[in-house]
Amino acid sequence: MKVRMKKNGINLRFRATAVMLSAVACTAVLAGCGAATITKHGQQFRETDLQAIQPGMSQDQVRTALGTPATTAVIGDGRAYYYISSTDTQKAFFLPSEQDRQVVAVYFNQGGTVDSIANYGLKDGKVFDFISRTTPAPGGKDEGVLKALFRNLGKQQLFGNG
Repeated sequence: MKVRMKKNGINLRFRATAVMLSAVACTAVLAGCGAATITKHGQQFRETDLQAIQPGMSQDQVRTALGTPATTAVIGDGRAYYYISSTDTQKAFFLPSEQDRQVVAVYFNQGGTVDSIANYGLKDGKVFDFISRTTPAPGGKDEGVLKALFRNLGKQQLFGNG
């Protein structure tokens, strides 16, 4: 067996094999770092779920159809149920970053039946209702609640760290 040696006594084949194995290991590690983990929190609704909520339904019927709301509020003469969901992404060992937040609001009149429904999210940095395709008017009936629900977008505070 013939072995070629360098001046310092290291086998050239061994060195080439070590460099190749290091390159393969680095590539595998970097490939794992590129993939982001997506985590969804809260209640995720399909369009058909929201279409099932009709004016005149009772609060109990809404809870049966959509589940227990994340929070409720008294709005004017009626009430509102708020269902909150968020989507986080996390790359490798970095902290998660909230990418999206949706708030489904079901508004009830004084009699306790559904008056209207809204699906709020952010569009161009502003709170936007994707059902009516409008931005809530300043000073509207639940402007303060919506501002509070969207204020900390990206700061991972609604659902904690896990």
